[in-house]
Amino acid sequence: MPKKDQGFCTDMDNFNLIELLADVFAKHGPAAAAVEKTYSPGDFSVHFFLQLALILLACRIVGWAGRKFLAQPQVVGEMIAGVLLGPSLFGLLAPELQATIFPKEMKNVLYAGSQLGVGLYMFLVGTTLQLDHFQSKAKSAVGVSVAGIAAPFFLAYLITPYLLTVPGLFAADISVANATLFMGACIALTAFPMLARIINERGLAHTSLGTLSLTAGAFDDAASWCVLALVLAAFGAGAGVAVLAIGGGVSYALFIILFGRKLLAPLGRIVEREGHMSTTVLGITMALFCLSAFIMDAVGIHSIFGGFILGAVMPRGLFAQELKKKVEPLAVVLLLPMFFTYSGLNTRMDMLNSASLLLLSLGILAVSVAAKFGACYLAARLAGEDNRTALGIGALMNSRGLMELIIINIGLQKGIIGPALFSMLVLMAVVTTMMATPVFELVYGRKARASGELGALNASTAAHTA
Repeated sequence: MPKKDQGFCTDMDNFNLIELLADVFAKHGPAAAAVEKTYSPGDFSVHFFLQLALILLACRIVGWAGRKFLAQPQVVGEMIAGVLLGPSLFGLLAPELQATIFPKEMKNVLYAGSQLGVGLYMFLVGTTLQLDHFQSKAKSAVGVSVAGIAAPFFLAYLITPYLLTVPGLFAADISVANATLFMGACIALTAFPMLARIINERGLAHTSLGTLSLTAGAFDDAASWCVLALVLAAFGAGAGVAVLAIGGGVSYALFIILFGRKLLAPLGRIVEREGHMSTTVLGITMALFCLSAFIMDAVGIHSIFGGFILGAVMPRGLFAQELKKKVEPLAVVLLLPMFFTYSGLNTRMDMLNSASLLLLSLGILAVSVAAKFGACYLAARLAGEDNRTALGIGALMNSRGLMELIIINIGLQKGIIGPALFSMLVLMAVVTTMMATPVFELVYGRKARASGELGALNASTAAHTA
């Protein structure tokens, strides 16, 4: 009997659907530590509703303060609120109360809700993607995407050998190649969900600049996740992880791009004929979203890419308008904040407790900004974009947000990096995300609004900032 690598069949004669599903639904990652008490379904419910109430209040309050005093969009306030609810502030000031409200037994429940929220949001973002804008800006989008990947990996190649000399940053037995690949993936990330929400809040969803930035960001994030799959494979997860992630992800994306629009067109015709979206059509659409998210999660990329790819080929017109009206308020106001809080619960900003570590953090931050903002700006200029547009693209692409937190949490969980490097990368993620909106407004947004290229912020963000 041929040996199997981490549950993936190597003998096609023995392949069957039941075995494949068993592999997909098998445990992935280390088992959770044993606990002294067992939660009943009612216990989970009690904690969940209290957590959700606290999350919503914190996101509204911090989001309002960020808009009023720091000129930050609602989404940045929600990201900060998530960190504040974790051990960085709430757990520091009232550790027993924080542990009572957010016990570790509840993390998996919060994680599932967070993935539903961010996945639905990216699905809706996909329905606003202007493919004609991308086609007209294809040269710029490809150039920005390639630069946003190549420059981070090159700079990671330069700095990683030094980082490996600092005790505790990486695993003791990690190779230079794997450490470089991991750092490159972290620096190359663009906060895809964060970028999408900033683009919507700044009134860029239907502009060529917004579409170009979002498309390039999607490619960069997908490439980073594929590289992470390679690192995990080399770190003991097996070559099957990388093969399934890259092969499965590309195959599914090609299928959706080539056949999705034609297969989904009947849904659009039904809505146009009836003049509204019935609960039956909505139910079918949500089932397709869940299936798409499952496929991308199962192959090892991420559920949000499944939602975004499917949304990009969904019918436009009345179908997209009805879908947004029915789904967006629930996804944005109720579900998405769970995504920020879940990541915040794993963030420890108090780890940067020495001058040397703080200086090293600032160095990583400077390298990250140069690799992403600088490289994407230069690529856009070389592709023929004017200086103001290129600066706007660089500012947006430099945002990393909580996609960064996701990938570094995986690195910490798998033992690739240590707590100190984790905290440095958290700082980089927070700062680059907070930079995105004010820098964009400085180099592009204000002049574009003054000239009429973009609408007023009050009109374009009303649905997100209320």
